Amino acid sequence: MASQKRIGKELSELTASPPEGISVELADEADLFKWKVFMNGPEGSPYEGGKFLVNLTLPNEYPFKPPTVSFGTKIYHPNVTNDEKGSMCLGMLRADEWKPSSKIAAVLEFARQLLLEPMPDDAVEGRIAEQYKSDRKRYDEIAREWTRKWAMSGQ
Repeated sequence: MASQKRIGKELSELTASPPEGISVELADEADLFKWKVFMNGPEGSPYEGGKFLVNLTLPNEYPFKPPTVSFGTKIYHPNVTNDEKGSMCLGMLRADEWKPSSKIAAVLEFARQLLLEPMPDDAVEGRIAEQYKSDRKRYDEIAREWTRKWAMSGQ
């Protein structure tokens, strides 16, 4: 199957030379379509010091359909849903914006960049986006608190 070959190739590239602050493994050795991604909170962001589990699921039609990305670790962020799903809203992952030439590495780098620079105008959590724009200090405090509570090792 072409998609499995492509996924296998991208997986081996990512494990051999992962993007900064990111490591990747299969959630289950027998399933190429479900990945566990560990993302370190970027320096200088309220997520610094945290380690976040990101679940990446690839559709059978990959690369013609985009992967879905969700946070397994609770995170206070305007672009991630505040429920147990932790769905991440990324423009490039929308069906109408996805390009088959896009690589999973680019998706992960974009997701990590979003931790550094949230996009409040493309938010899934309106209240958090509003706070990010109007009271950045309080937003940073809560994001740091959540990072300490949910994303620090040894919890």
